[in-house]
Amino acid sequence: MQTEILLGILTFFTSTIAGVVGLGGGMILIAVLPSFLPINALVPVHGLTQLSSNLSRAVFGYKDVKIEVIPKFLFGSLLGVSFFAAILSFISLEYVPLFIGAYILLSLWSKKFNEKIKRFESYVVIGFFQSGFSIVVGATGPLATTLLVKDYDDKHTVVATAAALMSITHILKVFAFMIFGFIFFDYISVLTAMIIGAIVGSWAGTKLRDKIDGKKFMMALKVLLSIMAIKLIVSLFI
Repeated sequence: MQTEILLGILTFFTSTIAGVVGLGGGMILIAVLPSFLPINALVPVHGLTQLSSNLSRAVFGYKDVKIEVIPKFLFGSLLGVSFFAAILSFISLEYVPLFIGAYILLSLWSKKFNEKIKRFESYVVIGFFQSGFSIVVGATGPLATTLLVKDYDDKHTVVATAAALMSITHILKVFAFMIFGFIFFDYISVLTAMIIGAIVGSWAGTKLRDKIDGKKFMMALKVLLSIMAIKLIVSLFI
């Protein structure tokens, strides 16, 4: 029971962070989970917990969700999960974090890169790679957030819409692991505590977000995205 309580509290804090800035909480959580769970349970348990965190964050901010991007992202996500699940055993995905990190950094800070890539950049394509890669790479959420930061300048729109899109990714990931044979019920007590912590944290983060200046928020989000991208790249070589 002590493990469940501790993980519930940890999930509350990480979900609160994500509720304020839109991301980051999931990466912190998966970094500490190996101390509590076996390796084979890390990604599935993290995925279901993050589904609860993102879905509740989207529900709490439903008025700010840009509904028009969801069908495009969902279509791309379905294609991506199907494609990568089919070829998973035939390819090496070792350098996926490198490409994700490079895309985020160039997309945020390079005007020339944005001019060249804009014709190929869409929510269908982002959905394809974010949800497809999510089966094996834990940090794909920043892909959609990076595009949203460029398309919208309202902090609530970016956070709520990113949460809705990441919910799609995590729903598909959870279904994929169920098909692969993972039994979530074996971790029901841990999941219950973490899901409660995730939902309460999303509520707290949504409330705290109102107290942050919009322009400072967007710049802080770009910096956080950049830090996460650098971490992805560096972790590949260290």
